[in-house]
Amino acid sequence: MTWTPFFVVASDGFMLVSLWKPLVFLALLSGWAWIISKRFDKHSAKFFLPRQNWNAFHLTMGTVATLVGFFIPIAGIAGFLAGLGAMALLLAADLFVYAYVTAKDERVPAEHRIRLVNLLGGTVKEQVKEDPALKAQGKVKLKITGADKQMLIAPAANAPEYAVRTAAEEVLVKALQARASQVELVPGSNGQYEAQMLVDSVKSTGGQLPPADAVKVMDFWKSAAKLDLADRRRKLVGLVTVEQGTDKKLVRITSSGGQGGMKLQLLIDPEGQVRRKADALGFLEEQLQVLGEITRGNKGLVLLAGLPDGGRTSLLYGVLGMHDAYTQTVQTMEMEQQATLEGVRHQQFDPSIEGADYATQTRSMLRRDPNVMGIGEIPDAATAKEIAKADYQRVRIYAVLRAGSAMEAVDGWVKAVGEPASAGKHLQFVVAGRLIRKLCTNCRVPYPASPELLAKLGVGAGAGAPQQLYKKGGQVLVKNKPETCPLCQGVGYYEQSGIFEILPIGDEERELIVAGNIPGLRAAMKKRGIMTIQQAAIRKALSGATSVEEVMRVTTAQPGAAPAAQAAQGAKT
Repeated sequence: MTWTPFFVVASDGFMLVSLWKPLVFLALLSGWAWIISKRFDKHSAKFFLPRQNWNAFHLTMGTVATLVGFFIPIAGIAGFLAGLGAMALLLAADLFVYAYVTAKDERVPAEHRIRLVNLLGGTVKEQVKEDPALKAQGKVKLKITGADKQMLIAPAANAPEYAVRTAAEEVLVKALQARASQVELVPGSNGQYEAQMLVDSVKSTGGQLPPADAVKVMDFWKSAAKLDLADRRRKLVGLVTVEQGTDKKLVRITSSGGQGGMKLQLLIDPEGQVRRKADALGFLEEQLQVLGEITRGNKGLVLLAGLPDGGRTSLLYGVLGMHDAYTQTVQTMEMEQQATLEGVRHQQFDPSIEGADYATQTRSMLRRDPNVMGIGEIPDAATAKEIAKADYQRVRIYAVLRAGSAMEAVDGWVKAVGEPASAGKHLQFVVAGRLIRKLCTNCRVPYPASPELLAKLGVGAGAGAPQQLYKKGGQVLVKNKPETCPLCQGVGYYEQSGIFEILPIGDEERELIVAGNIPGLRAAMKKRGIMTIQQAAIRKALSGATSVEEVMRVTTAQPGAAPAAQAAQGAKT
């Protein structure tokens, strides 16, 4: 005869010797089961998580916890306590795993992530001290920490400043809810100020404000960033930190003046927007291999091209990140430093210095003998000339231009330098990119890939052709009723990816550049079968990452974009 915490194991079977002990275990198990059924199961259903897989995981963990708790091979009260502790630990581990994994799932908005401290009820409210001044404070949605690291105390609910605080918060809260990367307060055409949000590189409105209210909102954010309220003309930049629940973000405040009045930009998580590795930028596999060859070089000039708000800084930082900053001297020259790269020496142009000149400062940086130099902007011909005459036997330069394609970049570079021979002499590669929105995988809608549509996309209808393509949705079915997709909020797209073309410059291409023959250069690129931005975008549409309509939107300004436009019309019918 042996003992367990609850039973006597005899030769003729089990005999229960303690009634209250299993009831304690049952209470613990019931509480865990209530959380799983009432909170986690509904949570996974609401945000379209793998519900069956999670339920199977919960069931497995519950079964293991029960077996360990009831049948731990220790006799007496010590066995009971050990079994209870082991069971509680396993059930808690199950809850933690679900909360931890789903918090990293892009389908779950930040405000709906599971917090273990809130499982049994709603939200845990902070205790308000008995200080009457604190109790009189108005309710605010954001915790704002200014540039001086001091938190901005909420005004009293009946104070005039409270209305300004709530209006200022509302501008940013709307942007955060919409996943905007930035929001700008700018004078509108109807005499009102307009909040313009940039969501996945597409502008949308965030509401309007009367000019007097807009000025108060702008002054609030300027004051938080410790900027000069009286200066309404010069460009001023500062930082604040905002917290909404558990979500904490840095916001860069930029104010400037113009003919229409003062403007304010709130750039959300500026470093996070640009700090990405090259393999996360959207390059196709074969393009990544070419990019690896480029960054293994240590001489010559590489042009990096993109449109405004089109990922140019991310491209520059991603390419610089492929160089070893500890075995090479890597430096940058930038109008505005967007992030700090480990091991890289950043130099930001300061126009307030008397006699400051971007071209002169670029020349000064190049004379410090860097192995790798990243130049974030070419604002004028003088800077282009300084870059063109650098000592390329000792340095690799990556120079960023505003251009929508490799051809536009080469043409703009030649015009900026003014001498085709000098412009083409040390040019090695041109990497041009644009941003394209990715379809929301939660609500995208499949449709058959007809042979006609594939032909318009330049794809044969053979054995390897895709059987279906996808278009944006925006809605999901919940109990057979359409509801707005909780992930993309009805937009149909979620986040962005880059589409790129990489043009190697050999002897033939260099001769065409020297001759100023850009059409000939384009023909040579086509002859060599180099993938264009449009072809890269079509590849992403064929894989289901984006839609044909989005390919058309992004590439219609690209020369020769007619096939994508025709294909998009076919996709709509």
